[in-house]
Amino acid sequence: MEFRTDLMYTKTHEWIKDEGDFVTIGISDYAQDALGDLVFVNLPQEGDEVVMEEVFADVESVKAVSDIYSPVTGVVCEVNEELLDAPELINESAFDAWFIKVNEITDRADFMTAEEYEAFVAEEE
Repeated sequence: MEFRTDLMYTKTHEWIKDEGDFVTIGISDYAQDALGDLVFVNLPQEGDEVVMEEVFADVESVKAVSDIYSPVTGVVCEVNEELLDAPELINESAFDAWFIKVNEITDRADFMTAEEYEAFVAEEE
């Protein structure tokens, strides 16, 4: 399992990359592994507002449908449309298969470093 040190993480298993004017959000390698083979992704539209700790997307695996929570409050400035046609990209490389990019951020959740997240995941198992 991979824990990239250039990213921050949430307790709901999203990763966040701060890119200055915006953040990029996806799900962790741990999350995609726990979900199994992903077959469908439902994403918001560009221009939609996302609210910290509220659902902004969901993914469907062969096991179940799971909600994806926003780690920030802001406006969606870009959506990874490629995932709509190829959700398996998340399983292939969770860190390259980002979901959305958000700008105009007004609130942020408490993030964990890679080391803190790795310890958190170990406790959950």
